Order: sequence, then structure tokens, then C-alpha cells
Amino acid sequence: LGSDPEGSWVATELPDYYAPWMNVAANLPHLIEGHQLRREMPLLSTQYLRGHRQLRLARLALGFITMGYVWQGGGRQTILPRALAVPYCTISELLDLPPILVYADCVLANWKKRDPCGNKPFNSAGNLDILFSFPGGDSNKGFFLVSLLVEAAAAAGIKVPSPNEIARGQALRVKCVNPGVFFRSLRIYLSGWKDNFLMPEGLVYEGVWDSPKQFFGGSAAQSSTLQCFDVLLGIQHSAAQGFSAEYLGCMRDYMPAAHRAFIQTLASGPSLRQFVLATGDAGLHAAFNKCVSALADLRSYHIQIATKYITIPAGRCRAEQQQLGGCVHKGTSVLSERGTGGTGFMRFLKAIRDTTRKAQLTEQEATVPTH
Repeated sequence: LGSDPEGSWVATELPDYYAPWMNVAANLPHLIEGHQLRREMPLLSTQYLRGHRQLRLARLALGFITMGYVWQGGGRQTILPRALAVPYCTISELLDLPPILVYADCVLANWKKRDPCGNKPFNSAGNLDILFSFPGGDSNKGFFLVSLLVEAAAAAGIKVPSPNEIARGQALRVKCVNPGVFFRSLRIYLSGWKDNFLMPEGLVYEGVWDSPKQFFGGSAAQSSTLQCFDVLLGIQHSAAQGFSAEYLGCMRDYMPAAHRAFIQTLASGPSLRQFVLATGDAGLHAAFNKCVSALADLRSYHIQIATKYITIPAGRCRAEQQQLGGCVHKGTSVLSERGTGGTGFMRFLKAIRDTTRKAQLTEQEATVPTH
């Protein structure tokens, strides 16, 4: 998964000194639902964290607590208390990541094996669990684990395929995410404070910065895997209605530094597209186009998922509010139109899907000699 340069598994425990962080993060759904996240958390030093894995776990815990604190009860706090802000920003700076929960946190670092000593493979059905969650129960767990399993499946496109495809498929099928629960209970906690009408000024990180800072929320656009595929296949999103290329470039700042470096290495290397064209091999051209088509199909499926889990539940939520005689809450409207990463998500998803389709090699290109 590329989430940990020191080993195959993410850390699941921190030194006892950090029990206040871990206890709050482990009980976050209960604390959020009871409006019990308060400012009394002690300010802990980061000096006892050892190695990359412990830093990632500490950042994960603080990231979940931060999102819970800001969005608990559907409300929003504009000041992050010093006890959270100072260590969170310190750890984030060490890891070269922005101080907000990102895809690499809640997906790539937020898992453990139920039976770490057993013989079951990582991706076998029922052998995975998440470390931290928001309100939403099993749907919450399913959302993060399905995203994790998609990353694991996609890794075969970058490295030599593993023999565990059947087990991986079984694992994907048994994870369930209820659209209504996702929209009403989970999605708000993935939202950021940049290009978000609910927090137009951003968030003050007490004890770190005097003025508010703005950061995008977690988004699938922060998946290093998908951007690797774009670079490998020579897919250019600059024509995707203007904002796509700039936004996708910005999302690299929300990826682990090693992932950003890997994507840059791919981008600066020889062009696979030009190599395929130079061969003049019809079979190779067809294989290349099949890869592009598969990526476009994946993005079309993403649009279907967004419709099922955001657009349709948002419409039902508005209808229910109107039937009860109340006006539609502004937050509901914003959540139905913009992604957690701050984009007008449907327009964005369709734009990158369309430019992906256009990356296919044409017959004309195949007949033009390259030098």
C-alpha cells in the first residue's frame, strides 16, 4: 500500500504516554454523538514518538479527533484547541503533510489485521478491521475498508500481480456501505475548510498560527494510485474544464512525500504512450487503449457511486425537510453539491472521465511515424 516505508504493516499502538489521544480516538463515535469532545485534552509532547509508523498512527488519531471536534453535532468549531493543534501540526510538519485528515490517513493508515499472527492473507474476507471511525457503524467501517481494498487491487497495475485476486474479490463483496448512513452520518467528518461554504474563513490552529488556515478535506483525488495511472498512460487533464489539472496537482500536496516523489519520477521518465506509438505494433496499441478504457470505466463507475451515495440521498434529505414544513438546511445543500475535497464533484468527475477517454490512441496517431 506504500503507506509505511519501514514495513508492511501500519502501527496499531503508541507508548502509554499517548493514552489520552488513543482513548479519545478509539471512543470517537460515542463522544461525538454525546457532544462530549471538549477542550480539556492535555497538551502532550511529541518527543516520545519513535519512527515513521508511530508518527503516522499519532497523526491518524489526532486527525480523527480534529475532524470530530470541528464537525461534531453537525455544528462547526472555528478554533482548534492548542492541545490538538500544536502536536497535530508538529507531527504533520515532520511527515510533510497538511494538518487535516487526508486519504492517506483514513484509508492507507487506518487498518489492522484481525488475526495478525494467522495465515490469512491481508485482503481475505473478514480479516481486516479499521483502527478509528466516525459515527455510522458498519457503514463507516465498510467505506474505509472498501477504499483500502480498491487500493490493494489497483496495486497490481503498478507491480507484479499477486495470486490473491479471488480472496480480494470476496472481501470486496462482503463490505457494505449504506448510502443514507454515509450521507447523513459519515460524510461531514471528511469535509475540510477550504472551498467550503460552511467554514469560509478556515480554521484557527491555536498556538500555531494566529490567522485561520484553509485545507481541503479527504478525497479520492488524493489517491496516489490513480494519479500514477494517469501519468503512466499519459493522460492530461489540463483540458478538463479548467479546474481539474490545477486541483489534481494540488492534491499531490496531500499525499505522503514518498508517493509524490514516485509520481514525479514516473512523470519525468520516458513516455509509455510515445513508446507504444514508436513500436508501430497494433497489438500493443490495442493493449494500451484497453488500459485507458478500463480507467475511464472506473471513473464512470465512480460517478455512479457518487450519484448513489451523495446525489440521491441529498435529494431525499431535502424532500424530507420540505415535507416537515421546514426550509432546507444550508449544510445539506452544500454537501449535495460539493465533494469533501471542495470541488463541484459531479462536474469534476465527469471532466476527468471525459479526458481519460480522449487519451486513447487513434488510428491516425498509430499511422504517423515517431522519431
